[in-house]
Amino acid sequence: VRFVESGGGLVQPGGSLRLSCRASGFQFRYTAMSWYRQVPGKEREFVADSSSSDDSTKYADSVKGRFTISRDNDKSTLFLQMDSLKVEDTAVYYCNSRGATLPWGQGTQVSVSV
Repeated sequence: VRFVESGGGLVQPGGSLRLSCRASGFQFRYTAMSWYRQVPGKEREFVADSSSSDDSTKYADSVKGRFTISRDNDKSTLFLQMDSLKVEDTAVYYCNSRGATLPWGQGTQVSVSV
């Protein structure tokens, strides 16, 4: 099992980024997938979730209305479109299965700063 996250970077408040997570080693299309994020010194937290069985999605209250999760099952890739970014969105972002049952990837750093 392997996750390769990419797309992070430095952006000003109000800006946008699109994260990608390329997954391999398991049946991605049949697996509910989530994005998580972690700030140094704090626990990793849930950001967004994408169901495997339908188009349903869930979001943490802190990102609802600003972030959009999507997936391309043919390419085993999970996406996170992040708009209206805030300073408090600064973190390392990771993808994993729902409930984080698989090994973590290296994550991608998102920094929001003036």
